[in-house]
Amino acid sequence: MNHVPLAILIACYNRRDQTLKCLQALYEQNVSCDVYLVDDASSDGTSDAVRANYPTVKLIAGKGNLFWGGGMRLAFSEALKVGYDYYLWLNDDTTLEADAIGKLLDTHNKLASQGYPNSIVVGSTRDPVSKKPTYGGQVRYNRWRRLKFKLVEAGESPQQCQTMNGNCVLIPAAVAEKVGNIDDAFPHQLGDYDYGLRARQKGCLLWIAPGYIGTCSRNSYGGSWKDSNQPLAKRLEKVFSLKGMEPREWKIYTKRHGGMFWYLYWIFPYLRVIISSVFKQMDYSSTEL
Repeated sequence: MNHVPLAILIACYNRRDQTLKCLQALYEQNVSCDVYLVDDASSDGTSDAVRANYPTVKLIAGKGNLFWGGGMRLAFSEALKVGYDYYLWLNDDTTLEADAIGKLLDTHNKLASQGYPNSIVVGSTRDPVSKKPTYGGQVRYNRWRRLKFKLVEAGESPQQCQTMNGNCVLIPAAVAEKVGNIDDAFPHQLGDYDYGLRARQKGCLLWIAPGYIGTCSRNSYGGSWKDSNQPLAKRLEKVFSLKGMEPREWKIYTKRHGGMFWYLYWIFPYLRVIISSVFKQMDYSSTEL
């Protein structure tokens, strides 16, 4: 068993069965770790079930207003107070393959031996049914579209990327010391992308681990602000919400990472909602420009 000091960081809300499935796969890993789980006031008995089945989990109670970014930030904060060699972000809808964490640790060790100790290692996931890639490392489409990213398929060897989805991400202590926690400017979305981009700005590298570390179904756009079949008023309500492209946090993100023409990136999602609702012809394959 790998005894490297490791903290697992998870946030959950009203997905008891999925959370338990995630924890089951986690505890089948050949690693020794401390698990920090923030339950943001779930009403489905998640905390009680976790206590009954996994009593060593460090449960942290939220008040129902944390969302993903806030929950992960709180878990990260508690783990940073203790201090670990590694911190692993893990979404509770991600089911790890056998020895997934061992593979992430091995990847980082190899990178460190090659002169890249300040490296984040990103785990790639695929759909459990179709086996198509779902989340992982991201790269820009091109230099002119600074905030539009595309998923990189996992290969047989580590590949560099520019940012990442936060489903399964290994952060060594040296990187955490440089970059810090997830920015509280991003309560729900963008915190993972922002973290990866800030890490690179501070001289760290991001690498995609070889192969796939687990399964995770991709979130559906149906019923979200990207769904052009919904009424325009409903879509605008959703795009301005914390689960959409909330204007304040989107402004921070675009100013930070969009370059001198950030304001064009900032206004684009709102214009796109209006235009697509009128013409219903635009493809919503990506949140970003």
